[in-house]
Amino acid sequence: MDGGEVAPYAPCSMGEHSAATWLGAFLGRLRGWPGVLWRLEGQLKGVEFEGRCEFLGRPLLSVARGSRIVLGDGVRIYSATRANPLGCFQPCVLRALGPGAQLVLGRGVGLSGTVLCAAASIEVGEGTIFGSGAMVIDNDFHVATGEWEWSEEPAFSGASARPVKIGRGAFIGARAIVLKGVTIGDRAVVGAGAVVTKDVPAYHVAAGNPAQSQPYLRSKEA
Repeated sequence: MDGGEVAPYAPCSMGEHSAATWLGAFLGRLRGWPGVLWRLEGQLKGVEFEGRCEFLGRPLLSVARGSRIVLGDGVRIYSATRANPLGCFQPCVLRALGPGAQLVLGRGVGLSGTVLCAAASIEVGEGTIFGSGAMVIDNDFHVATGEWEWSEEPAFSGASARPVKIGRGAFIGARAIVLKGVTIGDRAVVGAGAVVTKDVPAYHVAAGNPAQSQPYLRSKEA
């Protein structure tokens, strides 16, 4: 240009970003390849797969003798730091703690750095997703024994356990905690950081500590 003119700013075209976009997508797929190993590890530990399961990062899986973990088709288990927009500060933890315990995830359930520990039963309906770091626990883990002691024996955890059931298409927000004996209905929403100690009806939103719920959607039956 002449006379010291400054060229006007021209935004970059999408084509100029195509290489970076392609590289990002390729790296994303690359991170998914070790999922074959994590599925194999799960199978060796006794996890039951009912179809395809997507792993990003290595989860912590444990299946006690006489217990079950069942993963439905299309379940997504994201443990890698970059697998969620909020980041995953820990891997997913799926544990069936003792004889008779079961952890069952329906078709299309999504986990991100999620902790699910069942000493009795945790059942999650199809399409339900969990925000980063959410936890569902159906027992107390530590039970007072003797004068000042605490027991971590699975038998004691099982005795204190009460089943948790989460319906279809629900959303459990980041860092939320769902405690023993709770039933959460279809399409319910649990807010981030909520501590859920009592049932949440279908089409309700629950938030706070302890969580309180109120309707936010009209059910199909209404």
